Amino acid sequence: VQLQASGGGLVQAGGSLRLSCAASGRTFSSAIMGWFRQAPGKEREFVAATSRFTGSTYYADSVKGRFTISRDNAKNTVYLQMNNLKPEDTALYYCAARAGTNWSLREYRYDYWGQGTQVTVSS
Repeated sequence: VQLQASGGGLVQAGGSLRLSCAASGRTFSSAIMGWFRQAPGKEREFVAATSRFTGSTYYADSVKGRFTISRDNAKNTVYLQMNNLKPEDTALYYCAARAGTNWSLREYRYDYWGQGTQVTVSS
């Protein structure tokens, strides 16, 4: 599975961005797709995930109510709509896919990773 992330950019606090992650190749191996982020000097952390089969969604507490993950299975694409962005959301955002059907917030459980897309939120 190859993952291509896009949509990052520079936005003022309170603004919005939508990230996209297109999957290609063995897309049936992407039962769970998620987003992680890594800020400078920090470890990579879970942001959100969604199940291909159930449509269930999962969020980190820090983004609940502000971010929405969705997917278009026909296009093999997952989206992350980010609203009311804060400076602390500034990070390199990665999309990831997991072949297993159970979701996880542990990055080691994800089998495929895309390149990061930078999100910068100015105050």
